[in-house]
Amino acid sequence: MKRGPMFLMVVVALIATQQTVAQDLTPETTEQRNARMGWWRDARFGLFIHWGLYSIPAGEWKGTTNHAEWIRMTAQIPVIEYDKFVAQFNPVKFDANAWVHMAKDAGMKYIVITSKHHDGFCLFDSRFSDFDVMSTPFKRDILKELADACHKEGIKICWYYSIMDWHHPDYLPRREWEKDRPTEGASFDRYVAYMKSELKELLTNYGEIGVLWFDGEWEENWNPKRGKDLYDYVRKLQPNIIINNRVGAGRSGMEGMNIEGEFAGDFGTPEQEIPSTGISGVDWETCMTMNDHWGYNRHDSNWKSCKDLVQNLADIASKGGNFLLNIGPTSEGEFPTPGIERLRALGEWMKVNRESIYGTTASPFRQLMWGRCTQNPIEDGTRLYLHVFQWPLDGLLTVPGILNLPKTAFLLSDTNKSPLRVSRKEDALAIRVPRVAPDSINSVVVLDVAGKPDINNPPTITADNDIFVDPLEVTISSDRDNVEVRYTLDGSVPTKASALARGRLRLVETTEVSARCFRGPKAVSGVEKQIFKKVKPRPAEKVANVDSGIAYSYFEGDWDEMPVFGKLHPLKRGIVPNLSLSPRRDPEHFGFDYKGFIEIPRDGVYTFYAESDDGSRLYIGSTTVVDNDGLHGMIQKKGVIALAKGYHSVKVEFFQNAGGLGLNVSLEGPEFKRQAVPDSLLYHQR
Repeated sequence: MKRGPMFLMVVVALIATQQTVAQDLTPETTEQRNARMGWWRDARFGLFIHWGLYSIPAGEWKGTTNHAEWIRMTAQIPVIEYDKFVAQFNPVKFDANAWVHMAKDAGMKYIVITSKHHDGFCLFDSRFSDFDVMSTPFKRDILKELADACHKEGIKICWYYSIMDWHHPDYLPRREWEKDRPTEGASFDRYVAYMKSELKELLTNYGEIGVLWFDGEWEENWNPKRGKDLYDYVRKLQPNIIINNRVGAGRSGMEGMNIEGEFAGDFGTPEQEIPSTGISGVDWETCMTMNDHWGYNRHDSNWKSCKDLVQNLADIASKGGNFLLNIGPTSEGEFPTPGIERLRALGEWMKVNRESIYGTTASPFRQLMWGRCTQNPIEDGTRLYLHVFQWPLDGLLTVPGILNLPKTAFLLSDTNKSPLRVSRKEDALAIRVPRVAPDSINSVVVLDVAGKPDINNPPTITADNDIFVDPLEVTISSDRDNVEVRYTLDGSVPTKASALARGRLRLVETTEVSARCFRGPKAVSGVEKQIFKKVKPRPAEKVANVDSGIAYSYFEGDWDEMPVFGKLHPLKRGIVPNLSLSPRRDPEHFGFDYKGFIEIPRDGVYTFYAESDDGSRLYIGSTTVVDNDGLHGMIQKKGVIALAKGYHSVKVEFFQNAGGLGLNVSLEGPEFKRQAVPDSLLYHQR
């Protein structure tokens, strides 16, 4: 229903009366957390839906066709112009039941939909905003229909909700190009109250919600304290809900995992990428588009193949993660045909092989050249699901480095479970399989073995860094049962007579550490080796006449990689307290070259981090310590250097092309944890 002129006053009153004081709900036992996370861990596969007003322009604005859900910002559309889409939003072909059935038939166990994206438009009936679906010609609560359909079909309904809001008058900061939207009178605290009121609607009007998937947390007004408060607020409304790490401010760029020591929700959110290895003991979910955009873009025909999507699902599950696969519906409310075709192909594969995905855990193998592996416990043993991407031409599938006694093997696609012959070849098992693969994309071979997987993985050797100034502590360990770990410190291959690894080693000079697992007198793993080098710290520089702050040069230009700033003429120069990307004139297409000195408190090894969107580099003296160059989203890179106490010349370069924006530089060193480079350590020479 359309709201009257007293609407804003009513909103303020409702927000004031409905706020709930958050209580700390993060402390929970391992058993409580496992119970809460259980369905999500078992599901492994979900559907992401990005839908809103941005589906109307369908990626195109004034001749450019590379936009989608960010179109209001990437095309710099004023609010008054963007608001005209409200009167055009009428998705008469929307059918919640059809959407849910397509997701269910694809093997997906949960749906996450954009209840409100960055543009601020709500797909639900909110008492706190006129900028919602009830103000459109459609006038139907889309989330209510979708939630009802999901509850009916046994699919978990989940909400995406953007913390960032380009429409609400109290949200700060504004986009720099929004000259028509003054900030006078805006209150970010009042915006947070508004956000909580909408979240209360989403968590009390639609039944049980599986996940609250936050986004847009990277701007400066949001911080870990606000994130923790919002997490507790949501958990009080629905104690069993699961909340992603974007509720806080502790996400490390597009890799999506948490910065150590920062509060950041229940699971990590790698975006458009799959971690190269599993992340032990951590819950995570890769979100990924089917083509190149999250929202609908009629010009985007770069669809991922069905093969890639099926193999991505197996890859992610084999590393212990979930796969949240996105589709962007049209303005009429339909899934694009290529997306439907891919959902159908995924469903056909899942009907046969779903057992190898649902409820499984990560592979015990570090690498399999022919594919991936998932696993589940069975009585007196383990069931290994071998996802074979490259079918053996000789009909012999070799499973390397497994010492367990095989029990049985069969093709998952074989309803009769006809046994396949298994033989041992030293520390490998060889399974005789048909000459022709049952599935050209991913055939699953089931291998049941006695006991917990006993894989001949070598021990792990870990330390803070591989260079050191002060004595270095090194840990040698193995997660295997019934093994002894033996090591040497001279680079030789460990034998049964070598020292037994117990506790930590303390190195005082350059050392090559070698480790191997033994069972009785027999070696049952390969050898792991690592060199730890004692180094002299880079000497401090003799610097006189320094003042606080760092010097900057500001440039404008259109670059795909870091320019040579020394060959360009800066538009501005000056001194700033820190690396703040200000002052600047253009919201995009600019660069900064910061130069000065950093004061190092004591001799030791220091790790520097540069997280940026787009490119950045950090130098100490003439040494490139961190290279994070190129066009990309928010990505973090790091580097290590040994420094002596005192002043060291530092240079940080940054360029921004288009899209997201950010630069965060931090460090950690002896006796202090990672922190943003403080103003107190930065200097320039008078």
